[in-house]
Amino acid sequence: MFLVTPDTLRNPGALAMKQVPRRFFGRVTLWPRRGAGLGLRLRMLAEVQALRYALPLLPLLAIGFTWRQTALPLAQAPILMVLMIGAVEMRLLRLSPRARAALVTEDEAARLHDHLAARGRGIVTRIAAGRALAPGRLHLVVEQSELARLPPLTFVSVQHEPDEGRPAVLALTGAEEELICGTLFDGDLGEAALWQANARTGGMLRMVSVETRAVSAHARLAAMMARQAAS
Repeated sequence: MFLVTPDTLRNPGALAMKQVPRRFFGRVTLWPRRGAGLGLRLRMLAEVQALRYALPLLPLLAIGFTWRQTALPLAQAPILMVLMIGAVEMRLLRLSPRARAALVTEDEAARLHDHLAARGRGIVTRIAAGRALAPGRLHLVVEQSELARLPPLTFVSVQHEPDEGRPAVLALTGAEEELICGTLFDGDLGEAALWQANARTGGMLRMVSVETRAVSAHARLAAMMARQAAS
């Protein structure tokens, strides 16, 4: 899991948005500044389409450099290159509809999504209670890569959609980051289990929303007491 905030990215301009939810996979490349170890950084590199497209063509390049007489015929065979890229992208890195349906049952997928919704609602409620946000909606957006046979990659962001003005991805405090990392995923709901549920239903993005004006006074009081205790 990677928390997407302006502080965790080297390219925070990629977070500019006009509508909620702000999607990332297939639309923009995120370059982590912190919050990502080497393994996660390598996994994020696998989302760069240019790198993935170049990988299946490496055998053709090797053949062309080894047997120079084959270089020109290979360069003039774009259909072969397209077929090789398509085989890797569609057969190796993605699952067929039948394979996705076999991952989990429909009831199990619904149970996992309900679990995520309950946890996400608690997270955004606590974040909204601890902030003096403009009236609108606060969204916890959990987006996963659709690439199969690789470790799951999950981007988690908190996006504020005010009634007036443009939406934005929130810059999270340290306490808010700990709240998300400590409560969103665990043994009952892991990233891999969520990926299977998302692949089963065909939607890799999940969003949990609350109205900021609907946050209870009890939640606001609890947030205030928590700030006082921390200080």
